[in-house]
Amino acid sequence: MAGGSDPAGGAGRRPNEANRKLKYISLAVLVVQNASLILSIRYVRTLPGDRFFATSAVVMAEVLKLITCLFIILVQKRGNVKEMAVFLYDSIVVQYPDTLKLAVPSLIYTLQNNLQYVAISNLPAATFQVTYQLKILTTALFSVLMLRRTLSKLQWLSLLLLFTGVAIVQVQQEGKKESVSDSSNQNYWVGLVAVVISCLSSGFAGVYFEKILKGSSASVWVRNVQLGVFGTALGMLGMWWKDGEAVAEKGFLFGYTATVYGVIFNQAFGGLLVAVVVKYADNILKGFATSFSIIVSTVTSVYLFGFHVDLVFSVGAALVMGAVYMYSLPKAGSLSSASPPLPSKEDLLPKSVLMN
Repeated sequence: MAGGSDPAGGAGRRPNEANRKLKYISLAVLVVQNASLILSIRYVRTLPGDRFFATSAVVMAEVLKLITCLFIILVQKRGNVKEMAVFLYDSIVVQYPDTLKLAVPSLIYTLQNNLQYVAISNLPAATFQVTYQLKILTTALFSVLMLRRTLSKLQWLSLLLLFTGVAIVQVQQEGKKESVSDSSNQNYWVGLVAVVISCLSSGFAGVYFEKILKGSSASVWVRNVQLGVFGTALGMLGMWWKDGEAVAEKGFLFGYTATVYGVIFNQAFGGLLVAVVVKYADNILKGFATSFSIIVSTVTSVYLFGFHVDLVFSVGAALVMGAVYMYSLPKAGSLSSASPPLPSKEDLLPKSVLMN
């Protein structure tokens, strides 16, 4: 009897062990993606020499995401280009009123992506990473206002701790600069305003996009194509408005290096990669990943940028990490059933995000 039960027990354990491994792999990928994007942007924006145009990098990332989503749709259509073209024409052109709904979040995402370059160029990577977690607060508030979602007492407490932790870090960082040679070119307040606006835009656009997905049967990949079309057009408009003369004189790829291309690929594909990986994770692991990425960014900033960590910053960062973890805990029925959480689709939003 005992011998007969072992194979079944072993078979039951193997899927659990595989799932456990996938969860830990997911955690590692999330941490690396979250931290590496911010650190790499900070690194390339503080290097001496010619600076690439951030507006052109945003356009490049949008084009790459658009191409990737089109490729995925082509795979879904088994390589039938004509079928894909008819499908996209019907989804995007024929149903144009539905397509136009994506103009709003696309405009906001484009603004957000440009603001992130501004913020990371002017703030220490660790400070940006901590402050950028305010997007959790803004997303929660917009969810309550726009989706009529109810938060538990624990979640409200975590949001209060989050705000307190970010405030402590900002008070500690005020007037401080990294001990690097280009610090004179940085403006702390410009970076702070940029990251706050980015958090507001991230919260609103994410909830707005979620609301559109819930009210539509359209494929999430089609939605990303629609976002990509608008994002590319709006990104090019923003590039022309901000850097038009300089781009015309120096070229679209001025200042691009292998590292810059790496940043753009990370920004373009990172969100899609995280969306796939997060299927094997859960909200608690996502909270851990965010916390670990803050630690990684802080430690790396110490060695790479000469960032100074003191007790006050440590307390503020610890409060933020604890708040992120608390907010991601299982709700146990505390969220309103009238507004169920979106399935994995919401994780397929084009990052920012990155910094999902």
